[in-house]
Amino acid sequence: MRNIRTGKPDKAITGDGIYKMVNSYGEEAGLPIEARCLHSLRATAATNALANQADLAFVQKWLGHANIFTTRL
Repeated sequence: MRNIRTGKPDKAITGDGIYKMVNSYGEEAGLPIEARCLHSLRATAATNALANQADLAFVQKWLGHANIFTTRL
């Protein structure tokens, strides 16, 4: 990741950092707290990937699902 202010390489973003960004922007957008959890973000990313022709087996591996039917849900 690059620091957007300096343009120089910076530390990798953490899961907590992502949550804080999503929560902050979600609050500004008026999203309810249930829509701002990491599970919702993960599900939205997977759904978006599949909607844009990502390989189902890749998404399954990415999500860590043991059964491909879980990913299809």
